[in-house]
Amino acid sequence: MPPSLPGPVAPGRYLRTARPWRAAAYLLTGGITGVLAFTVLTLLAVTGTVLAVVLVGLPLLAALALAGVPFAAVERRRLRLLDPGSAPLPDPHRDPDRTGLRAWGATRFREQATWRELGYAFLAATVLWPLELVAVGTALFLPADLIATPVLLALDGEQVNPLKIHGITGYPEALLCAAAGLLLLPFFLYGLGVLAGARAALARLMLGPGPGDLAVKVTELTSSRARLAAAFDAERRRIERDLHDGAQQRLVALSMTLGLARLDAPPGSALAGQLAAAHAEAGQALTSLRELVHGIHPQVLSDRGLPDAVADIADRSPIPVDTDFLLPGRLPEQAESAGYFFVSEALANAAKHSGAGRITVTGRHDGTRLTLEVADDGRGGADAGRGSGLTGLADRMSVVDGRLTLTSPPGGPTLLRVEIPCVPKAPKAPKAPKEP
Repeated sequence: MPPSLPGPVAPGRYLRTARPWRAAAYLLTGGITGVLAFTVLTLLAVTGTVLAVVLVGLPLLAALALAGVPFAAVERRRLRLLDPGSAPLPDPHRDPDRTGLRAWGATRFREQATWRELGYAFLAATVLWPLELVAVGTALFLPADLIATPVLLALDGEQVNPLKIHGITGYPEALLCAAAGLLLLPFFLYGLGVLAGARAALARLMLGPGPGDLAVKVTELTSSRARLAAAFDAERRRIERDLHDGAQQRLVALSMTLGLARLDAPPGSALAGQLAAAHAEAGQALTSLRELVHGIHPQVLSDRGLPDAVADIADRSPIPVDTDFLLPGRLPEQAESAGYFFVSEALANAAKHSGAGRITVTGRHDGTRLTLEVADDGRGGADAGRGSGLTGLADRMSVVDGRLTLTSPPGGPTLLRVEIPCVPKAPKAPKAPKEP
């Protein structure tokens, strides 16, 4: 089976597909792009070297170093000629930290992928393209010339020279040449497939992401995710502060105004009834807003830490909750916020679906990670794949590299556990007393 094929193909079936011709097209276009690369690289190298004496050629030499980037982009797309249904080869480059040509160039110069692509461009421009054009020309011209021998003899009427080797004047010999061409054609087509597969493997090796490129991208994604989580928490706290200081205070003032208006209304009148209803509605709206503010980011979490915040939501749970925390002190804000969200969502899900009579929340820290467990004695049978709440909880924990596990056999009990990597905050040093 030619290496260019994406999967196993029977030898006879291979010739009945378009893959031999895709291999020929891949090699032929590779020869064309190689010629273009040779021309461009030669012009940049010669012109840049000559003009470098007067500093004008330095940008040309920089362009020569980066010439492999667009060439590699074309080569990655050309791989689709062999298998249009395959996934495209990933781009190994990372996005610059800033916009602009200068930032883009500085980023590319520091990447290993840039220099691999330049080496590949030089290899394609000097060695590969002659081999590809010779291979395609030989594989297609030789069998075609032999197969066309009877036709050429009929047109000439006297003699033909297939392959410019031997003169043929009779039809028996011409038919033998045509038969030999038909026999040679499958071997040449398989040869094109093998060569195209080797060429594609070299392109994937040199133009795809390497271990160093993947490590850089993983580090960037981790840092980006941490920045997004921090920005999300900051925005959430801003919303909580605005609601607490703005909308909540206005509702308190409205409730007080309605209460004073009730005192001035004649008892038993329609106006008194309407004011009483409005006063009650304002009170309910204020209660709902306070619960919303508390759910966004409770003040007790910021002031006193995770154990007290969990104890607060446990007091408000419709199911009795026992809490057991043993932590070395305050934890990073993101870890505390994620832990609070986990416990809050777990208690809400248990209250809605578990039918439990009691819930236990435990928290421990082993020096490197925070472990939280929420266990209930309910009916069990929870399935993270069927519940959007548990799925959203798992997504939220993944933001802080948390690991969520669920144990919930039918009949119960249910245990929801999360592990969040974090290191306790260093205790603040006491301020030295001022000297008199």
